[in-house]
Amino acid sequence: MQLIIKNGSLDLSGEQILRNINFEITDNSRIALVGRNGCGKTSLLKIISGEYSLTNGNLTLSGKPKIGTLSQMTFKDENLTLVEEIRSAYEDILSLKKRLNTAQENMSVIGDDNSIRIYTELLDTFTNMGGFYFEKEYEAAIKKFGFTFEEKFKKLSEFSGGQRTKIAFLKLLLSKPDILLLDEPTNHLDIEAISWLEEYLKNYKKAFVVVSHDRMFLDNVANITYEIEYGKTEKYFGNYTFFTAQKKIRREQQQKEYNAQQKEIAELEGLIDRFRYKATKADMAQSKIKQLEKIERMEAPDREDKRTFHTSFTPEDLGVKDVLSVENLEIGYDLPLSTVSLEVKRGDRIGIIGGNGLGKSTFIKTIVGKLSPLSGSYRFGGRIKIGYFDQQMAEYESADTVLDDFYKAYPNLTDFEARSTLGAFMFSGEDVFKTVSMLSGGERVRLALCKLFLQRPNLLILDEPTNHLDIVGKETLEDILENFEGTIIFVSHDRYFIKKIADKILSFEKDNVSLFDFGYEQYLESQQNKPIEENVKETEPKPKRKFTTPLKERSKKERAVKKAEEKIALLEEQIEQKNNELEAEENQSDYEKLTELQNELDNLNSELEAVMEDWETLTEELISLTENT
Repeated sequence: MQLIIKNGSLDLSGEQILRNINFEITDNSRIALVGRNGCGKTSLLKIISGEYSLTNGNLTLSGKPKIGTLSQMTFKDENLTLVEEIRSAYEDILSLKKRLNTAQENMSVIGDDNSIRIYTELLDTFTNMGGFYFEKEYEAAIKKFGFTFEEKFKKLSEFSGGQRTKIAFLKLLLSKPDILLLDEPTNHLDIEAISWLEEYLKNYKKAFVVVSHDRMFLDNVANITYEIEYGKTEKYFGNYTFFTAQKKIRREQQQKEYNAQQKEIAELEGLIDRFRYKATKADMAQSKIKQLEKIERMEAPDREDKRTFHTSFTPEDLGVKDVLSVENLEIGYDLPLSTVSLEVKRGDRIGIIGGNGLGKSTFIKTIVGKLSPLSGSYRFGGRIKIGYFDQQMAEYESADTVLDDFYKAYPNLTDFEARSTLGAFMFSGEDVFKTVSMLSGGERVRLALCKLFLQRPNLLILDEPTNHLDIVGKETLEDILENFEGTIIFVSHDRYFIKKIADKILSFEKDNVSLFDFGYEQYLESQQNKPIEENVKETEPKPKRKFTTPLKERSKKERAVKKAEEKIALLEEQIEQKNNELEAEENQSDYEKLTELQNELDNLNSELEAVMEDWETLTEELISLTENT
């Protein structure tokens, strides 16, 4: 499979969005697509999916790959349960499983060479498709995405809009298209779900293209990075961190080569001007003219698009040493979510992490007075001035212009002061006359931050401040917060941001809220060193009791034992075959092939071990039945 775009361009509503796109996807491509907000990343994904057509250039596609995007995922039947909808992503495996069961029955009844061959071939295909593991895969995914055991059996129509989006996203991932297109997949996922998604993509056997501003996520999943800048693509081999280093080196080299050529051109032009009209030097001047004409002129490297907002502010008053005291604060709505006890000192930078639905944002809303506590208390110290950022600010709607909206918050500013302040946050010229409702999510975040920082608070309480900011915007916010002299309490799922800003971690877990007096990396180390708790098996509803005779039960067990023995024989044969391939001379220098074979062998051995355990259990049950009949 191969998808290639050559010299592609895209115009929308008469405006050129992309102008020189060169892009390639092959089997197993693991591509990060990066660039500033509004540069055309989502438009490029829509070209790949077929939603948009190139205005100019060529798109060629070999094979018939299945291309998957979230926008294509719809629910055909709202009465299906969550688990039924997720299982429908495995249509091919489920269909094959039925055929395999039929072939198994035929083999047991007929037992000729043809029925054994059909069963063996289907079993090989079923195994290679992950037939013995798909149920474990989707069960783990449902859990990691924050759905409870009870929610698995809820109808789709009973879930909220956000939950339905997560279900559709989960189904998209598990359906395993040949080209998986992911646009900001980590938005609204908690850290546990993001970690699961990373592992899933690391082991993804097909191609994916991911657009994300989550730097750690890109580092962990991608090995090719395409950047869109000024409508053009540049390809870099490596993850995001490698891309940033290589981009700097490449740009410096291009600038160096361009400067050298400009110097050469200037020297040649100088010689030509100097000797053009001197008879004795006419031949030399003509020679230099020809030399100048032969030079293939380089374009000056585009200046890196580093446009961003900027501000420098200090709190009006640093406030007292004891900033906030929280004592047995029970938070929630109708039912309690968590109980928090916490002491915040001046200068603390506390990052709040944990799964969705455990109370992180509820805690923030409670201490800023937007929600009432269920019990317990909290108290701010003297002279504390709060600057509060809510993640809903990116969805703030208003028919006012940016300038009028800003004036409502700061009516005493002069026109010059208001425009200068807004200009520092990238609202200049005609931008200030856009209505707030016309702004993108990132622009609304910038407007909110602009108004917040002008308050000059000494305590910043921030709920997901990096959502909707591009990477340059995130880096700018990080610089501002690192230089901030006050106290910061913030919720974030952006691990890179948490690592950069937090010097303490407040972790919301299922049954507890804990404060760790160190940064994110040390927090991760502390979690890795925790003793592994035994997994508590969730009990599924018990099936209704079926009545049967002892002879029927014994006959059923005999067939099950026979099937298990046949399966063991087949697995042992496959294991022997894989061992022979591992030892084959032609494979000894092929590291990728050896790794693939070893993985297959490990899977077969695990499967054999499980079947052997089943066989032992069945044999013991059969012996017991035989003795009692």
